Amino acid sequence: MSQSPQQHALQIETSPLSPEVKYGERLIADGELITFPNPRIGRRYTLHITLPEFTCKCPFSGYPDFATIDIIYVPDQRVVELKALKLYINNYRDRYISHEEVINQILDDFVAACDPLEVKIKGDFNPRGNVHMVVEVEHRK
Repeated sequence: MSQSPQQHALQIETSPLSPEVKYGERLIADGELITFPNPRIGRRYTLHITLPEFTCKCPFSGYPDFATIDIIYVPDQRVVELKALKLYINNYRDRYISHEEVINQILDDFVAACDPLEVKIKGDFNPRGNVHMVVEVEHRK
């Protein structure tokens, strides 16, 4: 029985064994922090961003780690674009990186991208093996 081109395309897109890179995976792989001008330069205000589905891999065991990332910052000249932040954060899902390093790396990248007046990043990692870890880092001008 012959398949129509539409049926064949659907089968390829939904097959878990397909070696093709999906469009979302391409966007995540290319994810970088993008900013735009602060619409209220000179006004001090605080932005709270929560990313509840963070994942990375333990560099020792390879087991997945899950966390909620909270970013609280006071912008200066630039504000981070949220979709770009989401893609950037999702880029960690297959990386082997420790809890301590990942939160520090996110801080470094965030400061390099938007140079806020101040920022606090908190990684609240889900317990694994009866151990619960929270990592907090801060930067101030």
